[in-house]
Amino acid sequence: MNEERYILFDQYLQGELQVDERADFEKQLLENPEFASEFETFKSIHIQLENKFGYEAEREAFKENLTRISEKHFDNDKPKVVLMRPWYYAAAASVIILFGLFFFDYNQNPSFHDYNHPGQAHFTERSTTNVQLLQAEKAFNTRKFKEAVPFFEAALKENKTPEVQYYYGVSLLETSEYQKAEAVFNELKATNPVYKDKALWNLAIMKLKQKDYKSCKQILQTISQDYEDYDEVQELLDALD
Repeated sequence: MNEERYILFDQYLQGELQVDERADFEKQLLENPEFASEFETFKSIHIQLENKFGYEAEREAFKENLTRISEKHFDNDKPKVVLMRPWYYAAAASVIILFGLFFFDYNQNPSFHDYNHPGQAHFTERSTTNVQLLQAEKAFNTRKFKEAVPFFEAALKENKTPEVQYYYGVSLLETSEYQKAEAVFNELKATNPVYKDKALWNLAIMKLKQKDYKSCKQILQTISQDYEDYDEVQELLDALD
């Protein structure tokens, strides 16, 4: 479960983020639909908890009952910023449990966010003349995937390489442009042995993002055991069983 993300949601709602942190958070809300959806669900539960535990006596009883839960989930590791009131700290632990049901379904399906690692693009050393590619690299590495997409498309018109195609496909996946992303990764899979397994992995986690667990598993089973990140492939397969 993504405890850090839920703590971040709580800190935003409590007004505990710094100005730059708040700006980054709100930018994610605009650019990442899944992030925004999770936040809206969290906010709804947050309101329900405040209504349910709005009285001091109930707060104290809830705190006493869930202290052990909070200790278990946070394991004595102090988050970077924790200014929550004591009763709400315990409540936050219960929210984490609730979110296990919301986002992993009742059969504990794995999450796209746990397996999504876009990495960093580095084209500068190999191309200092393609301005569009330099802009695409900058946008990609700062996680502005929506901005990166048109830059990649322009760069591919000038010089279509498997490397640029791959990061273009990742950007499309991050922005949930599934049909375009699937077309890019299928082309890479069919035409470039170097990127075949990378393309298959991204096709698999794209299905995971769409909660199509059956298709995700089927694609994972076609990835070669020689793939550099095959340990993660096997981990996801185990999680889907």
